[in-house]
Amino acid sequence: MKKTLYSGKYVPGTYSQRVSNIEERIENYVLEWEKKKSSREETPEFFPAITFSRKIGVGALNIADIVGEKLGFRVADREVIEKIAEQAEVSEKAIAFFDERFPGYGNRTFKFLFGEKSFIDSDYSRHLITVITAIAGSNSTVFVGRGAHLILPRDRVLAVRCICSDDFRVKRVADIMGIDEHEAKKQLSETDKEQAAFFRKVFNKKAAPPDEFDMVVNLDHFARPEDVADIVMLAFNKKFDTAG
Repeated sequence: MKKTLYSGKYVPGTYSQRVSNIEERIENYVLEWEKKKSSREETPEFFPAITFSRKIGVGALNIADIVGEKLGFRVADREVIEKIAEQAEVSEKAIAFFDERFPGYGNRTFKFLFGEKSFIDSDYSRHLITVITAIAGSNSTVFVGRGAHLILPRDRVLAVRCICSDDFRVKRVADIMGIDEHEAKKQLSETDKEQAAFFRKVFNKKAAPPDEFDMVVNLDHFARPEDVADIVMLAFNKKFDTAG
């Protein structure tokens, strides 16, 4: 049976081992929202977060997992964010938490991103943005994809962009999926189009200019994801003065 980027052992922006515990991960988010809502904290704020932006297949999720494990942060990837946004009951809980903890922030964010005439024309898009902010408002998180750096308060985010050559991505995905490089290149081309369509629809953006980020890392020149993770953690600790 032919493997695609949406089947087999690899899914863009996710890993297969995450599928088995995704419901448990979502339940943990809901429990955190409910706990925070019942707390007496008078001045809630967004926890410092790390966001990874990338093209599919670069390997950013691997780096994010290492960062999350070392810092003790949970990792919210594309899969879990979309799953929450698509589940009406869970999404409503995220909205309820967000509206109570950060009143007015949503409208300000929508106007900042899209102007007075909101570009967001679907419940899904609004839920997606609310989910990301609700997650960031309940605990320290590493986000991978879905434009999280464009949504969260910029002073509460270390925004990282991972780049690489097309050859790097093609070889990496071909190896992970066990397919030839020609097929990997074809499938990556399709996912690039889908990712570009998402950013046009949700953010009205065609590109990710480097000045949107705190740092841009070219993974062609790092042999070990652990080394990139160390660099990201150093930058995070320096930006938020969290080093011991």
